[in-house]
Amino acid sequence: MFNFFNKKADNGPKDVKAIRDTLLRFIKEQLQKAEGGEGHAIKGLQLYIAPPADEQHLYEAAVYQADEGRFRAEIQKIADDFAIDLPENWTYETNFVDSLPSEGRKIPGLDASLYINTRIAAMHKVSTAYIRVLNGEAEKEEYTLTSTGGKINIGREKKVQQADGFFRVNAIAFPADSSHESNKFISRQHAHIEWDPESASFMFFADEGGVPPRNKIKVRSAADEQPVKLHSTQVGHRLQEGDQIILGESAVLEFSYSSGVV
Repeated sequence: MFNFFNKKADNGPKDVKAIRDTLLRFIKEQLQKAEGGEGHAIKGLQLYIAPPADEQHLYEAAVYQADEGRFRAEIQKIADDFAIDLPENWTYETNFVDSLPSEGRKIPGLDASLYINTRIAAMHKVSTAYIRVLNGEAEKEEYTLTSTGGKINIGREKKVQQADGFFRVNAIAFPADSSHESNKFISRQHAHIEWDPESASFMFFADEGGVPPRNKIKVRSAADEQPVKLHSTQVGHRLQEGDQIILGESAVLEFSYSSGVV
């Protein structure tokens, strides 16, 4: 059934079947690379697709957009055929986006990329880091993050009542009554930071109010001048020394492992 694995890639698929075959072949190869043929540490897959408008219908048909479980089933069949031992509760998600996130692995010949979420064994580590407000008016100019401090919510106002009636508390809060122009474009539920013990790092996630079409987030790492946009609430960005984060239009945060307070 999967004899397409032996085909050579051309200059890019031109029909639904060719797109599907290329996607599945790439996913199969990446699953094998991720775990050396053993998939027990893979938590889930996110497929990102950013096609031209006139080709989107081809990609939607290729991944069975109307029946997402069908494409997941094809991936599971590949895993079974090639002895990739995926856990029973692994997840799959298709995301159509304006541009491909940098965290994913670009699929040659396609306007698509793949992100594999894995469980990484890591030694227990306690860490402290800092968030500085470079632009915008928050309650403080610098915030301390600790690996034992839990999730750090970021948004407009300190306390926000959500649709379910419960309150969200923003530890890094931008007052709504501020005269600073940047505060106006920050959502009440914009983003959060949390410690990931598996990778021993702080991860930055967009929340519902921080992804298109409601709002936006851009991150620029000190090591890479090219800013990246966060399109999903599921895929986080691993924060590194000197990362700058733009919330909304112009509020800017900076991540560092050194305090700027003298």
